Amino acid sequence: MATSITSLDDFHKTLRENQAVLIYFNTSFCNVGEALEPKVKNLVKTHFPKVAYYQVDMNFLPEISTAYSVFVEPTIIVFFEGKETIRKSRNIGVSELHEAISRPYQLIFE
Repeated sequence: MATSITSLDDFHKTLRENQAVLIYFNTSFCNVGEALEPKVKNLVKTHFPKVAYYQVDMNFLPEISTAYSVFVEPTIIVFFEGKETIRKSRNIGVSELHEAISRPYQLIFE
């Protein structure tokens, strides 16, 4: 379900090709991010199946993190129709994220 982004070009292509994209920025050294990731994946899979889920490892792709001003891990950015709509960082509540995604998701897909 989760796919890794491999370059800045790949990132831009992903945004062009999908109506809704959730990008999960993290590193393998962040315990909070590692614990949160399966919960976010499950949220997307269960409640927002039309949102494409991608991961960016900030250690391996600092150019993406820099281009999108992501300096804290974990950070989640949700794009609808290529535009950044939601940004959550550090202490991210799954229910709070669910609420934030629900409205734009319903407007576009339902």
